Amino acid sequence: MNVLIINGHPREESLSTGLMEAYIAGAKKAGATIQTLIISHLQFDLNVSHHTPHLQYMEPDLRNAQELIVWAEHIVFIYPTWWGTVPALLKGFIDRVFTSGFAFEETEAGIGYEPLLRGKTAEILTTMDTPTLAYQFIYRAPGHNAMRRAILEFCGLIVTRISAFGPVKKSDHHKRKAWLTTAMERGLKLKKGPLTTWKKIKIKTITWLKALRLQFYPMTFIAYAAGAYGAEFNGYTFNRQLFWLGYVWLFLAEVTTVLSNELFDYNTDKRNINYGPFNGGSRVLVNRELSFSKLKAGIAITGFLALLSLATLIFYSQHIPGFAFLFSGCLFILATGYTVPPLKLSYRGLGEVTVGITHSFAVITCGYLYQGGHAVDPFPWLLALPLFFSVLPSIILAGIPDYNADLAVDKRTIAVQLGPKKAARVALSMSVLAAMIVVAFTVMKIIPSVYNGILFGVIPHCILLTVLLSRYSKNFTRPARTDLLLIIALTYLMWFAVVPFVNLL
Repeated sequence: MNVLIINGHPREESLSTGLMEAYIAGAKKAGATIQTLIISHLQFDLNVSHHTPHLQYMEPDLRNAQELIVWAEHIVFIYPTWWGTVPALLKGFIDRVFTSGFAFEETEAGIGYEPLLRGKTAEILTTMDTPTLAYQFIYRAPGHNAMRRAILEFCGLIVTRISAFGPVKKSDHHKRKAWLTTAMERGLKLKKGPLTTWKKIKIKTITWLKALRLQFYPMTFIAYAAGAYGAEFNGYTFNRQLFWLGYVWLFLAEVTTVLSNELFDYNTDKRNINYGPFNGGSRVLVNRELSFSKLKAGIAITGFLALLSLATLIFYSQHIPGFAFLFSGCLFILATGYTVPPLKLSYRGLGEVTVGITHSFAVITCGYLYQGGHAVDPFPWLLALPLFFSVLPSIILAGIPDYNADLAVDKRTIAVQLGPKKAARVALSMSVLAAMIVVAFTVMKIIPSVYNGILFGVIPHCILLTVLLSRYSKNFTRPARTDLLLIIALTYLMWFAVVPFVNLL
């Protein structure tokens, strides 16, 4: 392993130097290749004097520092904590070295910044006079937070450990010797890699959770539950066991679909400069947080578990119509076929309709059928109709920021086929149509009591969405992120699922 040690103490003769030497001794025994940067030895302007930091003259020592950071797989920062944070020397070094274009880049996507030092780990050894518990709980560890979150993790590094040694002022020879031994042991741990087993598990868990995009699952559950309780509303016996078996199957089917989208949308996701929390995928493949082989394994496992759970549902069912299982199988093919060959529906101009159907008619009808309801009953189809049209605006709007990337790979979203301005107008029409349907249902007393109170939320929300979409289509200049519009569109569709669900409980 290539290990770079950065000593940020302004004085050469210091406890930080002792900790550095002890760490190096342990790391060499672990087989690491070591390089060091003693910042006090470097010649550079400590201050950012140029209004664009990365355009300021880069001294040779700083260029060498950047080369070493690129070379390193694991970077160790050793410094004293003064006034709760890093010394001015180290802060100046960071200001000058961790510049835009090297450590991060500014972008219109995500949070507005893209880390460029992914794949590396970092570790911090710091000394302090403040008792460590007081520093942690009274002062809330300002230096640790700044180094870990605002600097290193911001640039993409994974911080494996922060070791604080103190209080130094009251320490004796034996205490300092123990600290040096601890520093050496920290270096020795590199023999098994910089990440502990627990840290590896934590990172993998977070990565997979990110890939699952769990923020979109609650609406599926609510629509499914509305269908199930709708069956009880129409005189069928509610079976709790079948309800949860049915949802496990739907959940796993949705997971398989989401992971498949991540794999087969890779070419558009990697081109997307407007990705955000609601569009552009989870980025786990683009950012190399997961490999293609691992993602494919995840798809295979969840797909197998989805079909196994459907088989379990069939085995334990007694009064579910046989059509329900044919319907479920078609749903699985339709959902995964959004991006999976040979269907690739989203690449054939059918993506938005597919999402609309699977997140309205399909899940509501599954909930209804699994409780013994019949497919010929009009109730689940009527219940799903306004939800279908309310889902479409958010799916259409999610394609507008992706326009250029989707166009490049011939993914035929509505935004690509009609252009972003016309797509926004279609989203507006679908929003109004959804509202008109529940108004008609209310006036004509179709499935009475199910939509009680919905107009108080739907009508003002529809007016707001209509006004914003009208302004957006009128003032459109180029594809860009539409986060606010997407949030309003996503919350709009909640009325059409949550209100019936609550009324049917």
